[in-house]
Amino acid sequence: MSRIFRGVSRAAIVIALATPAAALAGTITGTVSDGTGTRALQSTQLRIVENGRVAEAGRDGSYRFPDVAPGTYTIEARYVGADPVRTTVTVPASGDIDADIRIGSDVDSSIIVVGQVANQASALSRQRAADGVESVLTRDAIGQFPDQNVAESLRRLPGVNILNDQGEGRFVSVRGLDPSLNAASINGTRLPAPESDTRQVALDVIPSELIESIEIKKSLTPDMDGDTIGASIEINTTSAFDRKKDLYSVKLEGSYNEFADALTPKGSFDFSTRLTDRLGVAGGASYYKRKFESDNIEATDWATDDNGNAYAAEIQYRDYDVERKRIGGTLSLDWLATDTTKLYARGIYSQFEDQEYRGDVILIMDEAPNASTATSAEFSSEDGRIEVRRRMKDRFEKQKIKSLTLGGETNSGPWKMTYSGAWSEASERENGSIDPTRFRARFDEGDDLTIGFDYANPRKPTFTVSGNGADAFYDPTSYGFDELEQTVLSDSRDREYAIKGDISRAFASDAGTFTVQAGMKARWRKKSYNLESTLYDGYDGDYTLADVLGGQTYRIQDILPLPSHTGPTDFFNQNRDNFELNAIDTAINSNSSDYSVKEDILATYLMGRWDSDTLRIIGGVRMEQTRNDIRAKLTQFLEEGAEYQGAELTEDTVFVTPNRFVRNYTDWLPSLTVRYEPVRNVVLRAGVYKSLVRPNLSSLTPRFTINEDLEAETGNPALNPYRAWNADLSAEWYFGTNAALTGGFFWKSIKDFVVEQRTRTGGTLYGVEYSELTSFINGDKAKVKGFEVSYSQVMSFLPAPFDGLLVNANYTYTDAKGTVLTDGDIADPRSIPLASSSKNTFNLVLGYEKGPISLRAAGTYRDKYLDELGGNPEEDRYVDNHFQIDLSAKYRLAPGVRVFAEWINVGNEPYFAYQNYAGGKRLLQFEEYNWTAKFGITASF
Repeated sequence: MSRIFRGVSRAAIVIALATPAAALAGTITGTVSDGTGTRALQSTQLRIVENGRVAEAGRDGSYRFPDVAPGTYTIEARYVGADPVRTTVTVPASGDIDADIRIGSDVDSSIIVVGQVANQASALSRQRAADGVESVLTRDAIGQFPDQNVAESLRRLPGVNILNDQGEGRFVSVRGLDPSLNAASINGTRLPAPESDTRQVALDVIPSELIESIEIKKSLTPDMDGDTIGASIEINTTSAFDRKKDLYSVKLEGSYNEFADALTPKGSFDFSTRLTDRLGVAGGASYYKRKFESDNIEATDWATDDNGNAYAAEIQYRDYDVERKRIGGTLSLDWLATDTTKLYARGIYSQFEDQEYRGDVILIMDEAPNASTATSAEFSSEDGRIEVRRRMKDRFEKQKIKSLTLGGETNSGPWKMTYSGAWSEASERENGSIDPTRFRARFDEGDDLTIGFDYANPRKPTFTVSGNGADAFYDPTSYGFDELEQTVLSDSRDREYAIKGDISRAFASDAGTFTVQAGMKARWRKKSYNLESTLYDGYDGDYTLADVLGGQTYRIQDILPLPSHTGPTDFFNQNRDNFELNAIDTAINSNSSDYSVKEDILATYLMGRWDSDTLRIIGGVRMEQTRNDIRAKLTQFLEEGAEYQGAELTEDTVFVTPNRFVRNYTDWLPSLTVRYEPVRNVVLRAGVYKSLVRPNLSSLTPRFTINEDLEAETGNPALNPYRAWNADLSAEWYFGTNAALTGGFFWKSIKDFVVEQRTRTGGTLYGVEYSELTSFINGDKAKVKGFEVSYSQVMSFLPAPFDGLLVNANYTYTDAKGTVLTDGDIADPRSIPLASSSKNTFNLVLGYEKGPISLRAAGTYRDKYLDELGGNPEEDRYVDNHFQIDLSAKYRLAPGVRVFAEWINVGNEPYFAYQNYAGGKRLLQFEEYNWTAKFGITASF
């Protein structure tokens, strides 16, 4: 089949080469910018009135009409937020004619290049001109996003929501689907992931000030990578050719978190300048420090007692204190080498540091409560052991993302060639973290300890302590050293090299333009993880919690005594020789996590494109060949007396055996996209395409990992990729000067979707006991269907002062269901919602912009979603719905100088995960962060 595809591609190119160009024809070229010549207006739609041929302005504002017969023509340019502009050009018998176009007032066109109105005009223009269904977020001419944080701005786009981590937006969910079904690129290069266990990239790793625009492409064409079902997220950094005038911008910001009661700094600088008419440079640098705290409760092992009342056998109260730093920089060079060739180099560097201190108390009850109600449970050490653990986690990790892309574009008459080569690397590293130090006390019969739990607030259960054992419960000397795990090295690396080339030939006629395009792309990726961990479970001497005593910042209830943040680490470093190494667990931990996966992808495609005044049709097929080389270690623990290879073991032993799996598969991905504009300002779209999502590389590895709570994870090298047929149908109405009403339906049929399955029944794997096991399986089939509607309008038609109002509202409904086999039993299927898919999401933004004032209020809602699949429906983990309100304000002090303020998470919306058990939502995790305020000043010149 590959030979057939190559043959088709070669044949198309030969046909194109053999087809003669028009005997007498010229080329119309030019650029489109705002009336003051400040910024290029990307996605301006251009039309030759006399013959209906159409073109679209690129990111530098340039456009081309090749093969135009000699004569005089009228070119019409349309951009959302401005009146149409017409200009007349005369095309000679041969050669090129330049026709630069400016849209808007030549005195003040800020309405289409600066502020919220400009952001909306740019986004709607690019959405309207797109081939398929697309949402866009852009900066304005002076480098402003609608919000100070890219993730928060992305929340506002139709069908887009952000999943939070510790109160901060990180991962993008599109149409309510799992973020892992998306693919992210920067400057056309796929972004590798720093974390060892995922493909997806957290948005908070890349500073917002270094980004020019983000495109959320929800449907695919053959020239795009086929590895997405949710959306292709394309991030673009700044280019000197984005603007017609130089830009220098500075931002200084302070950030205050109410829980942490700390003010932290942020600063950035970015620039864009043309050194000559043909050479430009752009770039920037950013620094951000954030301190915050969160209060967390986690519960597990829910059961019912003889009275039918539910209780948790283990509850953890966790106190987080976190400090994060982000440092980033970009540099971009653009060179107009000749009149027909543009070359560029774009690089980005981002560093993310995270220092986390987590103090916690863990209450573990061996027996059912001796008394209970529907909202309470009381446990006594006289009925069964109560174990109390007090821990401190001292972890420092550093993530880095680096990317360099070199490329260019050459136009020669009807021919167009694009080409690029790229390198990208991401890493996450820890060395020296203590994760965690654990102190323990056990209360048995005769200790007379009673712990009562109040479940009246199911999200925030509290406890009380009584009995003669209460003094010992609160006495730090009661808690002896139990265990310490040191991360000597945790090194995750993800690297990719890629080359890409495309060639197209346009055939112009009076009815429109037909373009034949073919291309290929090769990607070589390697992801690896190396863990060196030492575990100590004894101490030669006296070591209790009293030796490293600290305090708490926890607000839910008193959980003292706790270790101090750095006390256990300092004590370990000063008394290392007295700690007793557990050689068995050290060997298991240091070998069972390691893996290395290579993924090589070779893709080719053939595509045809028809463009006319009203109709655009894009069809073709893409072929992607995938090869995986998976290497990990089988880590097996055998006790003394067991047999291994025919010999009896004289001591407990860990055997480490390297293993390797190699697999290949090929996917053919056809697609057809139609864009039809029956009347001016009404756009209808339809698309059908096939795509795939490859499993997380770490999910493929046949490794085995286990933590201090005996919670184990293992991979599955037999996982198949998701494969999906997708269909989109939408209608868009662009009315007024800056307004749009859109609606659309989407449908997806997914085969072999991947789910993470968690079994709470204990067992043994590779000779290691575990209390619960998490692994990955392929589901059968899943169906996703839904619709999205969006309304955006600048209310300029209202009387003053209400003519400064803006409204942006959107709603998405997603019905995503699949079937899994319970314990692999074909006779016991069950229907589940797809992981991380929310049925309902909506966003509402009310803005006001007039004169020097810019105000914005935004509300975002996301429905509950399945987070983790359990062994049965009562063990499934769900994350509850989330509604967040954010407020922002800006004020222009002088031209180019603005002060701003933001209030994030005004209502202190928490994170709540639960399982549906015994007729109620039973707590699995609760975390709250409170609000964050940001304020500062920006200046551009």
